[in-house]
Amino acid sequence: MIAILVAIIVVPGPDAFADDAGWYTGFNVGQSRAKIDDARIAGGLLGDGFTTTSIDNDDRHFGFKAFGGYEFNRYFALESGYFDLGKFGFTADTLPAGSLRGDIKVKGANFDAVGSVPIGDKFSLFARAGLNYADSKDTFAGTGSVTVIDRAPHKWAANYKFGFGAEYDFTRSVGMRIEGERYRIDDAVGNKGDIDLYSAGLVFRFGRAEPPPVARAVVPEPVAAPVAEPPPPPPPPPPPPPPVRKRVSFSADSLFDFGKETVRPAGKRALDTFAAELRGAQFEVISVTGHTDRIGSHAYNMKLSERRAESVKSYLVESAGFPPDKVIARGADGDDPVTKPDECPGEKRTPKLIDCLQPDRRVDVEVVGSRLQAAPNN
Repeated sequence: MIAILVAIIVVPGPDAFADDAGWYTGFNVGQSRAKIDDARIAGGLLGDGFTTTSIDNDDRHFGFKAFGGYEFNRYFALESGYFDLGKFGFTADTLPAGSLRGDIKVKGANFDAVGSVPIGDKFSLFARAGLNYADSKDTFAGTGSVTVIDRAPHKWAANYKFGFGAEYDFTRSVGMRIEGERYRIDDAVGNKGDIDLYSAGLVFRFGRAEPPPVARAVVPEPVAAPVAEPPPPPPPPPPPPPPVRKRVSFSADSLFDFGKETVRPAGKRALDTFAAELRGAQFEVISVTGHTDRIGSHAYNMKLSERRAESVKSYLVESAGFPPDKVIARGADGDDPVTKPDECPGEKRTPKLIDCLQPDRRVDVEVVGSRLQAAPNN
């Protein structure tokens, strides 16, 4: 630890850090943790003729400290303060039947040398080493077969301490510390042990004003000669018109026989008329969708609607000469009916239900393009 502090203290001369010298004070709060020697407790009881069956430790408590010091520069300071490490204890159950309860309270004063390593203007790491002069107050109580002769031993003793931490300065006058420290303590009955304090707190420095702003020469910017403004850019071209859609629905009963996918002569004439209306038009895609009614299974209706759509596509490609890559065919089963649910009640296949569901059996042909009107013949 001494070697670490010496390495930290080797810094440039004091003139370089005269503005950082001064007094400071602060406080930390946190958790203290004691190392309770269960083996020594059990050995002491065994020497008095007792066998230890169990030991329950209370080895953590609230701890705090208040401190003040003088900082010679950013790298070295001397610090003293008051600390209270809290209360710790144990309960040992024994045979013959009985128990021993022991508690210790530790508080005192310390004097440390503190070495720091700045990392930037606001953050620093530090290590400390020094002496603590602690007051250890013990209380013991026995039950059953266990009796205690000296119930409240008390002792002041000096021991070493050391620690490490980090500090962040919010301003040149106020900072925050986080650190861990180890205190070597006499327990007032002839034994030594360690208590660790993990804490965070604030530090306040006196006489540290914020540095004055650095004066900077203002160099006037050269004035550029006026430049003629360029002509405004031409307006952007108008957006293309939205695609035009045309949708025609053909009754499946006019195109096909019931339950069939072969296009009837009457259906071919209707498709010829539709194709003649598109001759010379500019279109991007023709979507052919076959629909069935709800009669029958889903798998059967899906296959039938797909075959009917493919039949219409094939006729338009072969007879009207439409490009096959611009004609898309698909089946839709009965998932998009024209009739309403309450218009055609029933599920059993009857002539009345078949006739009622006739609007649902259809083939929809939708054309999407920029111009769907046929070009006039000259």
